[in-house]
Amino acid sequence: MNPAIRSLGLAGYETVWGAMRDFTASRDASTPDELWFVEHPPVFTLGLAASPEHVLDAASIPVVRIDRGGQVTYHGPGQLVAYVLLDLRRAGYGVKALVHRLEQSVIDLLAGYGVEGTRQPGMPGVYVRGAKIAAVGLRISRGCSYHGIALNVDTDLAAFARINPCGYPGLAATRLADLGVRDRIAAVESRWRPILSAALCAD
Repeated sequence: MNPAIRSLGLAGYETVWGAMRDFTASRDASTPDELWFVEHPPVFTLGLAASPEHVLDAASIPVVRIDRGGQVTYHGPGQLVAYVLLDLRRAGYGVKALVHRLEQSVIDLLAGYGVEGTRQPGMPGVYVRGAKIAAVGLRISRGCSYHGIALNVDTDLAAFARINPCGYPGLAATRLADLGVRDRIAAVESRWRPILSAALCAD
């Protein structure tokens, strides 16, 4: 069954994070899966094992310690985040397969725009010519996932210079707007929705 899809628009990070946790804590075996698409105001988030030293100069951007895996990343306007609230036991695959499916959805989306996206061994996410365009971070609780994957559409990349993205000093970031894609974020979401749903439900 395809997950239900919700578009949240521009919403505060901590508000949406709390809603994900509440949804996951209250769901049972019959609860339908959901995908939430959202943009956030500027925020740096630190995963469970993230080192604060990877935040080089936050300036006025808030820094929030959260419960996903991974190191530090940036969220902000122009970045489209897909939060994936799945019952993995019901889906029949584990977290590594989920990461692969999330990455593949972005690779397929990029291909539709004539852009080649790739994986980097040991570095989750999607890359274009070595620069990161999509970051993955997940939490699994009681066999169910939350958090998800963030895609740079036309976000301000300057914020990534204030951190070591995903813990890698000097890791370059890129965005669709710099790769010849002129679609605004709503159009990108419309194209990504069926691709991501199909990737999550594929046998």
